[in-house]
Amino acid sequence: MRRPKNSHLSLLEEAEAFLALAAEELASQAPSYDSRKRLAAVRSEIEQEGTYRHTEEELVFGAQIAWRNSNRCIGRLPWRSLQVFDYRSTKSPECVFRSLREYVEFATNGGRIRPAIAVFAPAHPEQDDSIQILNSKLIRYAGYGEERGGRGDPDERAFTAYCETLGWRGPGSNFDILPVVIDMPGHDVTWFEWTARDAMEVPLTHPHFEWFSELALRWYAVPIVSDMTLEIGGLKYNAAPFNGWFMGTEIGARNLSDADRYDVLPDIAARMDFDTGDHASLWRDRALVELNSAVLHSFSEAGVRIVDHHTASLQFMKFCRDEGRSGRSVTGDWDWLVPPMSGATTEVFHQTWDNEIRVPGFFYREQAHGVGSCPASG
Repeated sequence: MRRPKNSHLSLLEEAEAFLALAAEELASQAPSYDSRKRLAAVRSEIEQEGTYRHTEEELVFGAQIAWRNSNRCIGRLPWRSLQVFDYRSTKSPECVFRSLREYVEFATNGGRIRPAIAVFAPAHPEQDDSIQILNSKLIRYAGYGEERGGRGDPDERAFTAYCETLGWRGPGSNFDILPVVIDMPGHDVTWFEWTARDAMEVPLTHPHFEWFSELALRWYAVPIVSDMTLEIGGLKYNAAPFNGWFMGTEIGARNLSDADRYDVLPDIAARMDFDTGDHASLWRDRALVELNSAVLHSFSEAGVRIVDHHTASLQFMKFCRDEGRSGRSVTGDWDWLVPPMSGATTEVFHQTWDNEIRVPGFFYREQAHGVGSCPASG
């Protein structure tokens, strides 16, 4: 989701709108929040500095509302539980990476995944001075060109090539975890590697087919989006990686199945002796079901939190009802909310939503360093 091009509000106007929302919704959570005093302080700060700084409670509130406003996210039900890590005072790439490791450890939680966000210093509205994490996802697999066998995730070939220009070189397997690349004002672009302890992974097996493990498939445990800007009250936090947990179909019906990603359905179909020359045999559909069954089974066996698409649909409808009871309308992008597998069997398929874009929110950054961001979930 990208910020509307026709937004011409000044920083002060954006700040005033956010503080009015905070005054309205924070009243029950933080009765001591003095909106009038706060607005006066923000106006003075903007006049003197050209920007302002959110209080910690404003940062937490803004990040949670940004998740609530995420039109493409089916998993918004626990938006109030988002844990916010305030890393705005971080001063070096090394400190940024240490902070990211702390955040990832909390989010992973040994597989009992917790929604969280790591927020670094925002950009000054009048300066190009923001920290950026150049990865599309904080943890993702490398993709290699034909010179290295075309292994890995094709969606990450451009970024992998960029990492190699920085001096990183992966082993060349299908599942090499990419380094974190940090662009921080006043410092060279720097990369850091995850350890096996940092980045939890799940080997995929099937509840019934022993041969499935021979495919040597795996996926990482936590989906962490890192190429979006968190925008709160006119301030843009360009480095604000955040996570929920996977819906099984993100892995099984997209990342491992798409023809331009890992494209494993033909291999599964061959193992099951399906007639891949006959579209009417529904070999893709049958292989897809077994792959998604393997994903859910494997994450469950590993003790890693995941949700199936039917349960996710029910949870989203509960979110909609809860919002209605709170007097708020729900916005949503139907194309993204409907699961990529068996969509018509879920309740969300039969609904419609206004796709109005609201702030606070998460918005895709412009392409950086020749590397484009991908809106895929994981």
